[in-house]
Amino acid sequence: MNRHDIRLTGTWRAPLAPDAVYARLADVGDYPTWWPAFRSVRRTGERECEIVIRSALPYALRATLTAVVEDPVEHVLEAALDGDISGSVRWVVAPDGPHGCVATLTQDVTVRKASLRRWMPMARPVFRANHALALRGGQRGLTAPARRSG
Repeated sequence: MNRHDIRLTGTWRAPLAPDAVYARLADVGDYPTWWPAFRSVRRTGERECEIVIRSALPYALRATLTAVVEDPVEHVLEAALDGDISGSVRWVVAPDGPHGCVATLTQDVTVRKASLRRWMPMARPVFRANHALALRGGQRGLTAPARRSG
């Protein structure tokens, strides 16, 4: 790992079936309707889209997301990222007993946006906190329909 690399992780527990969460995560084009950090998603190919994400900090990240693995049986999604951040993102959705499911995110990226690279070595904890806020908003959006109906 170099000083511009970062591994970001997260775990969502949801009172939903694994198939439902996998389907929601697989539909990247719909993210802006329920995940506040996703400002826009524009399809550019069958397995590719351009995304713009922004959380609490005053910067947006633009990247091309290319699906690499879509496995609805094992509930695994993997994609490559290229742009302001480059690397990979992986979701694994698994049953969580009688409680629904757990979705685990692993994201290994290199920050390529010049204005952020300058701050990366010192601001790594701030970037992690910003990512955690983005994930929290996504989890709320994901489970909102379950909360309304339950």
